[in-house]
Amino acid sequence: MVIRNIREEDIDRIIALQEVCFPGMDPWKREHLESHLEHFPEGQFCAEFEGEIIGSCSSLLINFDEYDDRHTWQDITDDGYITNHNPDGMNMYGIEVMVSPEYRRMKIGHRLYEARKDLARRLNLKSIIIGGRIPNYHKYQEEMTPRQYVEQVMLHQIYDPVLSFQLLNEFSLMRINPNYLPDDKASSTYATLMEWNNVDYRPQSKRFYKSAFPVRICVIQYAMKQIHSFEEFMNQVEYYVDVASDASADFAVFPEIFTTQLMSYLEERSPSLAVQRITEYTEDYINLFTDLSVKYNINIIGGSHFVEEEGKIYNIAYLFRRDGTIEKQYKLHITPNERKWWGISAGDQVRVFDTDCGKIAIQICYDIEFPELARIAADKGAKIIFYTVLYRRPSRLFKSALLCTG
Repeated sequence: MVIRNIREEDIDRIIALQEVCFPGMDPWKREHLESHLEHFPEGQFCAEFEGEIIGSCSSLLINFDEYDDRHTWQDITDDGYITNHNPDGMNMYGIEVMVSPEYRRMKIGHRLYEARKDLARRLNLKSIIIGGRIPNYHKYQEEMTPRQYVEQVMLHQIYDPVLSFQLLNEFSLMRINPNYLPDDKASSTYATLMEWNNVDYRPQSKRFYKSAFPVRICVIQYAMKQIHSFEEFMNQVEYYVDVASDASADFAVFPEIFTTQLMSYLEERSPSLAVQRITEYTEDYINLFTDLSVKYNINIIGGSHFVEEEGKIYNIAYLFRRDGTIEKQYKLHITPNERKWWGISAGDQVRVFDTDCGKIAIQICYDIEFPELARIAADKGAKIIFYTVLYRRPSRLFKSALLCTG
């Protein structure tokens, strides 16, 4: 018998094996297993004996602290497709293991688990986490709660084919989750959340940055009130960033050209001259947001700001990463009024930026009217597109962007 990675030609046999192993439950679809091989081929194992697939297991990588402990199987696997797999994740999550009934009690499941552990050590992962069925619970559900049942299994007073096996393979109980698998009637939809800790794990950094979904975003409805100095502007901006950080947000998003608030004390009546005066604060603006992003450990979409470059004025949205680095996206479609009153020039490129939460793009206000920009950003790998807008009623515009990207 050999334990090896699953290949595309194994898919039909694995689906047939699952129907035998889990009667009454919905089996994999071909597109599920194809997606597994696309996103994390090294994490998919099978046991082959004399040309027959007699066992298999599937997994993905995540940062588990980004998920709710009370998650369901659908939550953690993206409905079985594992498109939420994070190559930089610190935890392996096992989503299935199965062995043909004809070959059970031959340590095949143990060998599949050992293959997972070897991979976890090789990838320097913190742990392996699983949501395990308790398929014998239905025999006892009239007389005991799931927790009482699990305690009896852990005391070896009751045998459960899945939980007992996991305990023997050095997994420890974290919690019991209800509604984990809706079609798992034998377990009454309950599952045990279990973890194996990799004692060989070597931390790479004292500071851990998330790189997978879900992402928490704080969208700021900025108060355009009268101010009398740049210091007042700084204080107001820091207040919003502080609130976003307290909410554990990954991104704080400011609105388009909110720095026009500075006009309230510049006393310049000419629109074009007022915009030119604002460009003089570009260095102060960049220093402010760079410092705040690092101080509060948060990525900031700094709204947009008027910037003068080589005699032209652009409307530019800045990304201030929490590691102190900066990127910028020029507004591509300039409104007639921006040209007429302020003399704004257009950019010419859709950019996509790497962040610790995945690839993102930024588009500015009127750009949302042109859905091909969202399509270009998505084609370049953007997982999130941030829109920083001045519109008071942007709902119709967001619908057009969603139609394009979705």
